[in-house]
Amino acid sequence: MTKRPTNPDSAVVAPSATVLVVGATGSIGRLLVAEALRQGYAVRALIRDEAKARRFLPRGAQLIVGEVTSQDDLPRAVEAVDAIVFTLGAGSVRGEQAEAVDYGGVRNVLTALGHARPRIALMTAIGVTKREDARLGTLGGHDWKRRSERLVRASGCVYTIVRPGWFDYNEPDQQRLLLLQGDTRWASDSSDGVVSRQQVAEVLVRSLSTSAAAFKTVELVAERGPATQDFDALFAPLIADPPGAVDAVLDVGNMPLEKEPAPIREQLAALRAAEQ
Repeated sequence: MTKRPTNPDSAVVAPSATVLVVGATGSIGRLLVAEALRQGYAVRALIRDEAKARRFLPRGAQLIVGEVTSQDDLPRAVEAVDAIVFTLGAGSVRGEQAEAVDYGGVRNVLTALGHARPRIALMTAIGVTKREDARLGTLGGHDWKRRSERLVRASGCVYTIVRPGWFDYNEPDQQRLLLLQGDTRWASDSSDGVVSRQQVAEVLVRSLSTSAAAFKTVELVAERGPATQDFDALFAPLIADPPGAVDAVLDVGNMPLEKEPAPIREQLAALRAAEQ
């Protein structure tokens, strides 16, 4: 069973702490960098292209050039960080490049941590446990995102996993945030729920500073109403994932662990064994 801190309050990340953003120049990542800076964090951004990063990221972030697909580039990025937020993604539900980026990037960063256990916030997607779709076929990208969630749960870090709805489909008055569990919205279109990119960035950053978000896996959507202000109250009613579990507490339909490919099982087992 994966060890878990007995007091999640000990992993609350206060402003002035160092937060590493993985996927910093993406459409969510760049908003998240700005939001974390606004909240007072020292932000370190893992980037591939420094020129691009300087165009898109606000001043104040420390830029670390590296590839999530190469473990050699990561020790400097993760050194002495208090939290890591993953917003990386290959951008395809069918799975092109998802093994290397969505899954491999998370695996490589967690491996680079060694014995360090920073707070983790991981963004995946609503409907991530859906593996087949009548229109789209096999959702290989979902499989790799789901596997990245399993890695985070096995890591021994205090974590929050956020599965956002469809980006920027919300109306101007859809500002009230709603967190769901069980991943039951499988329409594979905006009827699953909508949320703005800015709201996703804010929830990921806010999750770091509340013990109420510890060990929780949530789907994030926005509904009609005023903007959410109290993030402790937003997270507090939800159920934490059980200690030792690799899947979210209310999920159904995940691939049984014993049916995962052998290399995936071995990598997960290695992370879990490190916490014994």
